[in-house]
Amino acid sequence: MARGPYTHVSMSIDPGQRPRIGISFYASITRARARVLESGRPYLVLESDEADVTVSTTGAGPVTAEDLEIAREIFNAAARYLADCERLHAEQHAQATDSAA
Repeated sequence: MARGPYTHVSMSIDPGQRPRIGISFYASITRARARVLESGRPYLVLESDEADVTVSTTGAGPVTAEDLEIAREIFNAAARYLADCERLHAEQHAQATDSAA
C-alpha cells in the first residue's frame, strides 16, 4: 500500500525516565544544510515542511571527541543511505524500462 508523504512525530514520557522524542521523515526533506555559527559551533539541519531536526555539539559548546565520533557516524550513515538510494533507484528504473518494452 503506497502512502503519500508524511512526517511522524512521537513522544514518550515514562515515570522515572527522560522523555523521548522520535521524528521520522517519510516526506521529502526540503533542505539539508550544515554551517558553523560565528561562535564557532557547527550544526546540521534536516528540514521538511512539517519538522526540523538540528544536530550540534554537546551542550552547544566546544567540539568534543564524542562530537567527532557522532559526526563520523552521521557521515557514514548518510553515505550508506545515498548508495542504497542510488542502487534502488537504478533497479526501479531498469524494471520500469523492462516493463515498458
